[in-house]
Amino acid sequence: MKKIFTAILIAASASLASADGLKSLENFMKGTQTGRADFTQVVTSPPKDGQAARSKTSSGTFEFQRPGRFKFVYQKPFEQTIVADGQILWLLDVDLNQVTQRSQAQALGSTPASLIASAADLSALRADFTLAAAPDQDGLQWVQATPKAKDGQLQSVRVGFAGEQLAALDIVDSFGQRSAIRFKGMQVNPALPASTFQFKPPAGADIVKQ
Repeated sequence: MKKIFTAILIAASASLASADGLKSLENFMKGTQTGRADFTQVVTSPPKDGQAARSKTSSGTFEFQRPGRFKFVYQKPFEQTIVADGQILWLLDVDLNQVTQRSQAQALGSTPASLIASAADLSALRADFTLAAAPDQDGLQWVQATPKAKDGQLQSVRVGFAGEQLAALDIVDSFGQRSAIRFKGMQVNPALPASTFQFKPPAGADIVKQ
């Protein structure tokens, strides 16, 4: 779970030979304040000790509201929830009935979550990332976002757009683990109630503060 959690916080990037990806990113940030979609995530660990690479697939729902709020609800194969409420980042493992609580500012930093939910515009993003258009791939326009901080867990980030609609995140962490997230049925600017990003630990849950 922690690997998937880290991958989420360290997420997104791809390929594009024109400026279309950057323009899509700019238009997305200008025109999309809230969003809702289903997602599928495939986390692939690099091969080691002569063994083949291993992959794990998860799926669920995703919602966000800029600035600084988002929620991933994993439904398969295990129930888990990640909520950023603007101040605190919550992680609920349903099977363990355990909640991890972290400062959102410290937990996110220069992560793909900033690309989706935090930064106000491209200028703000460029304070933390070097942005470049990458070649079109899989019918999407891509932006490569390279974190300027060299001591983080993120190796590379790619964000994929279908027009101005967020469609994909590809993330490679410092251990070579890749997390590929694909969004389906993205709703742009739906009305999301404030309760969407409020989190209350379940009764009896073990709470771990980091």
